[in-house]
Amino acid sequence: MILLVEDNPDDEALTLRALKKNNILNEVVVARDGVEALDFLFGTGAHAGRDLALMPEVILLDINLPRINGLEVLEKIRANERTKLLPVVILTTSNEERDKLKSYTLGANSFIRKPVDFLQFSEAIRQLGLYWLVLNQSPPLVKV
Repeated sequence: MILLVEDNPDDEALTLRALKKNNILNEVVVARDGVEALDFLFGTGAHAGRDLALMPEVILLDINLPRINGLEVLEKIRANERTKLLPVVILTTSNEERDKLKSYTLGANSFIRKPVDFLQFSEAIRQLGLYWLVLNQSPPLVKV
């Protein structure tokens, strides 16, 4: 499963289209803000009672999110024993050095700037999917 944390409907649609185009058939759960992402990961709010044994293989996390921004989400993911090892890829339009530095300082596994062109974006998603969903060996699930 992929957790896509994206508030822009156009970027969400492009990401889903690029995943489908590249035959990445993993289930995609979409959270449209930081609170929704944390509720999903920790089984709270609208996701209360969800099976926490089912965690994403990778989280695609935008930085500029409403309510709680992506960097705060990343910080909370890394601070929790159950989620601290989940692979988190920052997928953003930001090209700010401070955003890159902060992302890696907080424990992001990767920082990818969203290409504007769909073909380039699709290729970036293809490579991302190949690496994180096929080649990468995820850490074992931490039981708390």
